[in-house]
Amino acid sequence: MLEDSEAHYRAALGLFAEHGGRFDQARTQLLYGEWLRRRRRRGEARTELAAALAGFTRLGASTWEARAMSELTALGERPMLDRVADDPLKDLTPQEVQVVRLAAAGLSNKEIGAQLFLSPRTIGHHLYRAYPKLGVTRRIELVQLGLG
Repeated sequence: MLEDSEAHYRAALGLFAEHGGRFDQARTQLLYGEWLRRRRRRGEARTELAAALAGFTRLGASTWEARAMSELTALGERPMLDRVADDPLKDLTPQEVQVVRLAAAGLSNKEIGAQLFLSPRTIGHHLYRAYPKLGVTRRIELVQLGLG
C-alpha cells in the first residue's frame, strides 16, 4: 500500500512537470512532502516541501504557502521567502537607510558624513549595523542589491 502511494505521487509529479499545471504541481509536491515527513523521510520531504513553497510563492498562493512553511517548520527549517528580498531595507532604521543608499551610490564615509552632518565614524557604525541586516559584507554588495 505505501509503495503504491509513493508511485502515485511520483507519477502525478511527472505528469505536471511534462504538461504544465504549476499550481497542481506545487500542491502535489506539498502533499508528497507531508506524506514523506510523516514517514520520517526528512531529507526527501525537505526537498519536496521547499519546491512546493517556491511554487506557491511564485504563484502568490499565500494560504498554500503558509501550509508549506508550517510543514518545513515542523522539520526544523526556517524557510526564507523570496518576498523578503523584495524590500531589503525593511529592517533598517531610517538613518541606516540614508547611509546605505549614499554608500551604494559610491560616496565615502567622509562624504556621507558631510552630507548628513555626522562624523565618518558614525557613518561607519551605521554601515556596521546595516550590513548584517542586509546580508552583505562589503560596499560593492550594496550596489548588487540594487540600492545604488
